[in-house]
Amino acid sequence: MGLKDFFKRGQEEPAKGANQPNITAGQTPDHSFFTQKDEQKVTDPSANQDVYTVQSGDSLSKIAKKHYGNANDWTKIYNANKDKIGDNPDLIRPGQRFVIPR
Repeated sequence: MGLKDFFKRGQEEPAKGANQPNITAGQTPDHSFFTQKDEQKVTDPSANQDVYTVQSGDSLSKIAKKHYGNANDWTKIYNANKDKIGDNPDLIRPGQRFVIPR
């Protein structure tokens, strides 16, 4: 195979990486932050809760003010999401999804 054939063949069959997902025509790869299991677990609200996605500039008190009308109710949100937030309620990140108890 000559150099010309090598380049021609490379154009016809682009190289595939070993870790590239199998994607058929019309599909796009999923680059979301959450796995499908996470999405189902956090975004399927029950009758007693809502789900809120943290935005840039949010704090628990701002979220509480939006949902409850009282910024001092931030502890309800914190207690319901302590496993996602951790020990410091001031450290929340945009994109996190919190359960908002009703």
